[in-house]
Amino acid sequence: MARGRKPKPTAQKKLAGNPGKRALPENELQFDPINDVDAPAHLDELATECWNTYAPLLCGQSVLCITDLHNLEIFCCAYSGYRQSMAEARGQITVYQDNGTTKKNPALSAANEFANQMRSFGALLGLSPADRSKIMTPKSKEDDNPFGKLLEMMKG
Repeated sequence: MARGRKPKPTAQKKLAGNPGKRALPENELQFDPINDVDAPAHLDELATECWNTYAPLLCGQSVLCITDLHNLEIFCCAYSGYRQSMAEARGQITVYQDNGTTKKNPALSAANEFANQMRSFGALLGLSPADRSKIMTPKSKEDDNPFGKLLEMMKG
């Protein structure tokens, strides 16, 4: 297992102005973001619904590349599995066994595994607030901040 922080992509360092002032690698692998992508045909209805929700959002922020599609696919399948497991559990935390004892509902264990997959693969896509803060997107050329425009007018 690797120790320490994961290295920050060069593009993120450049967007931040290279705060560490260390030499940046020139040969880092980069892929172009995709603008639109259809859900794979083999996804079930819930996974397709998830794909149709998240893919346009990720494409719209220019963070989804063709090399990330498997992460999105696994996230969507885990979402479907989570929802199906929760439906199967029907709010029952325990179930009765044949010998009359109770045990934790296996559907809840499955739901927990799917939730962990969603957390892991969602993090790779920047789908939580903490993970989103780690992903840099290109700055727009036009500043929409009215306060920033006021400061610029005062300077000039």
